[in-house]
Amino acid sequence: MCRLRDYKPSDEESIFRIVKEVLLGYGLSTNPEVTDADLQDIQTSYLSGGGAFRILEADGRIVGSYGLYPTSRKSCELRKMYLMPELKGQGLGKMMIEDAFRVAKDLGFTEMTLETNSCLKEALGLYRKYGFKEFVPGHFSDRCNLAMIKTL
Repeated sequence: MCRLRDYKPSDEESIFRIVKEVLLGYGLSTNPEVTDADLQDIQTSYLSGGGAFRILEADGRIVGSYGLYPTSRKSCELRKMYLMPELKGQGLGKMMIEDAFRVAKDLGFTEMTLETNSCLKEALGLYRKYGFKEFVPGHFSDRCNLAMIKTL
């Protein structure tokens, strides 16, 4: 049984492990000093600024995550949406993104952006299915080459 819940400080190590494992499966790497520095202090990076960070648990084990990082009063960036590879294809990505939309709206956001890598085909399919459109941002994070936006 899978359920989504709010992040707790004791989750950080498990979250980083999932991010690292998923990225390695696509030939990408983590960068704890830059792109993934937000995972070292989720409270400050996400929650203190008015965002959110949610955890997907299966039988008490952390198997996925996503964060909503505020970029303005009305816009947030979907970050760190990862799911353990063995659980793909079970509707859990759908569950997570629908939860992200609900939480973002509850927090008062009207727009969501994200950055990703074009090699993450399953994620791209999910984002497009839910109405995200490509746009050109001012810059990209070091492992990203595609940005998307959606009005909530």
